Amino acid sequence: MTTEGITLTLVLITFAIYIYIGWWSRVKDTSSFFVAGKEIPAVANGAAIAADWMSAASFISMAGLISFLGYDGTIYLMGWTGGYVLLALLLAPYLRKFGRYTVPDFIGDRYYSNGARAVAAIATVFISLTYVAGQMRGVGIVFSRYLQVDIAVGVFIGMAIVAFFAVLGGMKGITWTQVIQYFVLIIAFIIPAAAISLKLTGNPVPQLGFVFSDIAKNLSELQVQLGLSEYLKPFENLSAMNVFAITLALMIGTAGLPHVIIRFYTVKDVRSARWSAGWALIFIALLYTTAPVIGVFAKYNLINSFNNEAIEQVREISWVSKWEETGLLQLDDKNGDGTLSFSSDPDTNEVIIDRDIIVLSTPEVAELSLFIIALVAAGGLAAALSTASGLLLAMSSAVSHDLYYRIFRPEASEKQRLVVGRWMIFLAVIVAGYFGIKPPGFVGEVVAFAFGLAAASLFPAIFLGIFDKRMNREGAIWGILSGLTFTLVMIMLMRSVQIFGTEAQILDSFLGINAQGIGVVGAIINFIVSFVVSRRTQAPPEEISRMVEDIRVPKVMDQTD
Repeated sequence: MTTEGITLTLVLITFAIYIYIGWWSRVKDTSSFFVAGKEIPAVANGAAIAADWMSAASFISMAGLISFLGYDGTIYLMGWTGGYVLLALLLAPYLRKFGRYTVPDFIGDRYYSNGARAVAAIATVFISLTYVAGQMRGVGIVFSRYLQVDIAVGVFIGMAIVAFFAVLGGMKGITWTQVIQYFVLIIAFIIPAAAISLKLTGNPVPQLGFVFSDIAKNLSELQVQLGLSEYLKPFENLSAMNVFAITLALMIGTAGLPHVIIRFYTVKDVRSARWSAGWALIFIALLYTTAPVIGVFAKYNLINSFNNEAIEQVREISWVSKWEETGLLQLDDKNGDGTLSFSSDPDTNEVIIDRDIIVLSTPEVAELSLFIIALVAAGGLAAALSTASGLLLAMSSAVSHDLYYRIFRPEASEKQRLVVGRWMIFLAVIVAGYFGIKPPGFVGEVVAFAFGLAAASLFPAIFLGIFDKRMNREGAIWGILSGLTFTLVMIMLMRSVQIFGTEAQILDSFLGINAQGIGVVGAIINFIVSFVVSRRTQAPPEEISRMVEDIRVPKVMDQTD
């Protein structure tokens, strides 16, 4: 049986399970649709949080970023993991104690304003749309290689699957689907890592094989010999300022992600929310301690597979020709000597590898079994679809619950709210599919933009809402608007665009910070504007101050909502 045949079989089996769970968990009330009836066990919710949080960027793109950026690629490890700890310890328990459905719900009630609720809902939509574009792109990449279809067709298939179980089951269906998807993606990540570690180092434990071998040192020396940047040297690909800014943007952006925060509302009490956070951290650590291993081993394998090899012989390798067909791998004998060589100069580099294919291609490059190759494809799909479904529900909740029900139609019946919620998921899937086909960057980069938007808009409002009693609605509204607007504009100015048929970039950076880290500046602007405006306008009502105290100060034996 061929690689494509085994992959198709495995993907169809996993998709059938996802669809069955969506049908089994279909819901008829808004509590189950938005927060799974607050009845998800802590360990299951931990797995769902991990699957929701570890998107296609974590599974597909992060190891690729580490492969290409070397030392500087650790910004994603530090930012995303540090951000999760920040969210789990500093924000999530308080938000769960507040006991609302969504982040805009918290902001609207904490700042006693439908205006604040509306701008938070708008920010949620912007963040989620940006984030989900990367997930749909990941789905398209997997399908384009392993099912030999166009990336656009692959995106459409993913749209159909995720729409089915998200529309029927809402948060309940999404949660139980994500539990299964977590175990699919983590098995698919660990097994190839163990196999390639055993092959290169003789140690089947990837982390130990990495620590007790010279692969990273050898890769660094090999890159220097080829005229590439030294792999282990810091600040070769990114300046120190960018490393700091991107890491901090990813960290506080993680703590402001609406689709992750909503997960802590799906358990019965604050204690369960804390246990969910602990379980999720364990589940996340399994992948995040393995990603650097795959990044280093894969880069080492790829260079040895291509450098100084005859181009025609390389093209005869099955996996090479199939990845070339996708356009994500390009071989070009620019000097006409018949062999391939790597170079840091784009004009002379003869091997162009899209960083999003590093993890997906690793089993084939390492000549692992066909089943492992297929398993990685299924894992990539699970990672992308699990996060996409959470993001779709976050957008649906922002529009149907926070805008439609809480602002425009408070008299809407349960049935009407469910109908609007399902229609919003359907519309969000269509928009997400479009951005998946025409994304503003590679998967990890697009996701970093989403984290920057969350850092600049929602994080300051949530943080100040919990820890600053003097913070009022005017400060929150103007803070969110200023941070979100600045970051959106700067990201667009720093992206390459077509101007009169020529590709141009208006800004390279702002104060030495690139588009992936600009959310930090937006967050600083948000904090300053929020603080100044709140101090120059009327203080919040006394009942709001008491509510903030009640959220912050724990009560003895408090297990209630």
